[in-house]
Amino acid sequence: MSATITNHKAPRDYFIEDTVEAGIELTGTEVKSLRNNRASIDDAFARIVRGQVFLFNAHIAPYEQGNIHNHDPKRERRLLLHKKEIEKLFGKVSVKGRALIPLKMYFKDGWAKVLLAVAKGKQRQDKREDLQRKADEREMARELSRRRKKV
Repeated sequence: MSATITNHKAPRDYFIEDTVEAGIELTGTEVKSLRNNRASIDDAFARIVRGQVFLFNAHIAPYEQGNIHNHDPKRERRLLLHKKEIEKLFGKVSVKGRALIPLKMYFKDGWAKVLLAVAKGKQRQDKREDLQRKADEREMARELSRRRKKV
């Protein structure tokens, strides 16, 4: 089974506008820890620094058998994208209120990947509307199932 780490806060806190898949530069103990699902990207974000994209605040737990060769769990990690992709992302993120947020971390054909999203932060009112919409959908589904049981 392939390891998939998901950012559970992203759909709640952001409007997702666009996504791009990027490779991630990891050390050996980070790969082993990631394969064991020992990571969190809930508070992570990405930035473009001097023409390269870096992932900040992503926590990959130290590998248990890693001894002295273990890594710093919160270190910044370079994301691997083509120059044109970085320029395209820079154009989208330079608009006020946009951010690069990781949605998922996973393995594809043996390579570690990150699904990055260009996202716009939600205001408190937007979050309330989402919660109300979900509650309404749940109530409708409940009512439909009750009606089906009566028939």
